[in-house]
Amino acid sequence: MSSGDIFDRLAIRELIENWVLWRDSGRWELFRTVWHDDAYMMATWFQGSADDFITASMDAFERGVRITHVLGGTSIEFKAKRAIAQTRMAISQRAPVDGVLCDVTCSGRFYDLLEKRKNRWGLVLRQPIYEKDRLDPVDPAAKLKLDNALLARFPEGYRHLAYMQTKDGQRVTLDMPGLTGSAVEALYARGTAWLSGKLMAFSGEVEAASPQKTRQNSRRA
Repeated sequence: MSSGDIFDRLAIRELIENWVLWRDSGRWELFRTVWHDDAYMMATWFQGSADDFITASMDAFERGVRITHVLGGTSIEFKAKRAIAQTRMAISQRAPVDGVLCDVTCSGRFYDLLEKRKNRWGLVLRQPIYEKDRLDPVDPAAKLKLDNALLARFPEGYRHLAYMQTKDGQRVTLDMPGLTGSAVEALYARGTAWLSGKLMAFSGEVEAASPQKTRQNSRRA
């Protein structure tokens, strides 16, 4: 591995860590620097441009919504000035569910498409892969009874996260990638195409999607 490869890997890992630290602490101008201008963000509650995602996140933060992200290991693939990074992560949020204060934790991976432009690495697409989650009352003595019919509507990988978001009045998309299945296989295929140098029409794909997928719901961060 050349010294240039090492420096690129360090720059990408620093970018991934900065995304978490700056977003979770509300450092919005710094947070903006991890994206390229044409970047896109995909999540359970939001699918759209990075600029709109920043605005939605700012609005939610101002209303007191707090979410934390914890990172694990990162694997990076390079080809020329493009890269794919997969990073182990966990998302945690605290909010009331049917009057009971709860913590939801969802673990999975950030799947990132990145590009080096004008000697700067930046995100072009961030797509979380949701693998498993759980919901716990903050007070262990509290009694929480879930609506099993509602819970069963959501994919296994983010079932409880989606349940909390829905109870909070959000509309959650149901086709996010999980550990296995067609959605994650399509994401891997997109990554392969990205590394091969193909143009990726993220904006066109989002605009052609259903109204639910194109919504930007600023209540969730």
